[in-house]
Amino acid sequence: MLAAFALTAVIALGASATLVLATGTAGGSTASPGPATGASELAVHEIPPEYLNLYQAAARRYAIDWAILAGIGRVECDHGMDPDPSCTVEGRVNSAGAGGPMQFLAATWAVYGVDENADEHPDRWNAADAIFSAANYLRASGAPGDYQRAIFAYNHANWYVTEVESWAARYRGTATASEPEPVQGSESAEAGSLGSSFTSPTPIRFIEGAAARLDPQDGHLALIPARAPAVIQAMLVAGNELQELPYGPDGHPDPRNSTQEDCSSTINYVLYRSGVRPISEILRDNPLAQDYVRWGAPGPGRWITIYATRSPTPHVFAVIAGLRLDTSYDGTDEGPNRFQSGPRWRIFGRIPTWAHWAVRHPPGL
Repeated sequence: MLAAFALTAVIALGASATLVLATGTAGGSTASPGPATGASELAVHEIPPEYLNLYQAAARRYAIDWAILAGIGRVECDHGMDPDPSCTVEGRVNSAGAGGPMQFLAATWAVYGVDENADEHPDRWNAADAIFSAANYLRASGAPGDYQRAIFAYNHANWYVTEVESWAARYRGTATASEPEPVQGSESAEAGSLGSSFTSPTPIRFIEGAAARLDPQDGHLALIPARAPAVIQAMLVAGNELQELPYGPDGHPDPRNSTQEDCSSTINYVLYRSGVRPISEILRDNPLAQDYVRWGAPGPGRWITIYATRSPTPHVFAVIAGLRLDTSYDGTDEGPNRFQSGPRWRIFGRIPTWAHWAVRHPPGL
């Protein structure tokens, strides 16, 4: 994928409804499925057996860590279970041109694609071909000597490296498979994929599934979906942290610890807090609403979509895991915060029609 801000080629995102879950070798023999070894309870619980077998078989072939492969498969297409068309429909790609369960770009596939199911037609929508090709690409990009370099080559984003390594760690060892509904952690995120080192002054409460929703008792608190990527979970926590602030310009150029936030500093804070944009970049560029018209990758994202406009007045807001974080409220909100200005979670069934919106997203998300 391309980004206007230093996140460049993305090789990944999706799964396939037309997957052929065959485990083969380049020579045509079929590897017999075996019991998962070295896998945590979480890995056995949430990775389909066919995929777990493929990750481990491909890792043996290319002498790399199977959990890193599984981490990529989780972030990209949730091990073939993500309903995104680029993952589930043969021949379909996302806005960056990536397709299949390991979300390869065509140009990268042409170099690293492997015909693992021995049908003489390497297919990036075929699970066996895609997973063995991902292992091939990681090996060529520095694994096992430098996994961070190899993962970054797969998707040029630091948050992506962190996300993949986080899932890989959870898939090894004795990690628990539970995803409670809801889980409360008023200061830390021990029960979710954010990790116990991620802390917040606001409650962190996890729910099952991939969509966020508001706490029915607290319209300022987004409940965090356990199956969302950690970077998206962090964005939702960041939105929770802004809920009491009034509208104002105090968040420029530094959105941290400010007493007010406007529309652009709200987005700046969310992207900083989740690790998508470094604070040094935000302090240097001081991005305004109109700057997001061309930021990132075009089109809606799978997890977050940013809407920006220059006219009739500059404005920007984001929809994160199904919840809209917006400072505009007059006529654009039907939820519990409809009479409040400042950054709030907004409930509205459609995108406001008072402007023509540029639709963008952080690459890979």
